[in-house]
Amino acid sequence: MLAKQSAVDAQGALRDTLIGGVEFRPSRPVPHDDGYMCEVARTNWDIIKSPIVQVHVTTTLPGRVRAWGLHRQTTDRLFVVSGLVKIVVFDGRKDPPTFGRLNEFMVSERNPGLLTIAPDLHHGWKNIGETEAVIINMPDRMYNHESPDALDLPWDSEDAAETVPYRW
Repeated sequence: MLAKQSAVDAQGALRDTLIGGVEFRPSRPVPHDDGYMCEVARTNWDIIKSPIVQVHVTTTLPGRVRAWGLHRQTTDRLFVVSGLVKIVVFDGRKDPPTFGRLNEFMVSERNPGLLTIAPDLHHGWKNIGETEAVIINMPDRMYNHESPDALDLPWDSEDAAETVPYRW
């Protein structure tokens, strides 16, 4: 048996040391008479370091994995609108002190937050909920259809097993 440890401290801050270039800003659903409201992003938040130039929505079916992606120049800014998603980031960069570190985030409409992922970090997610997950991305660069800044390493490939020390 393993002793359970809380993911947050007594003040609610994440216990895990974040990889350089990864930030998480919790949001709070605010109830009102007709439902609830939750802020996704504001330009005055410290986590928004560059302009929002594009916003797109992606979905992931229950039990499905979308990993591993990596951008050479683009910073992703992810927000889970609905569903229960485990997002994992791996630092394979040789120079930073966080080389070899993994970060895991459990994000949902009940535990919302904005996650930023800097370039050159492997990242992906699994929908661990029972419904289709909806994720907003607000990258700091527009998608270039002629030359995408996107490298994919299929999560279930031998190369992924040798590169990223994480098993879904």
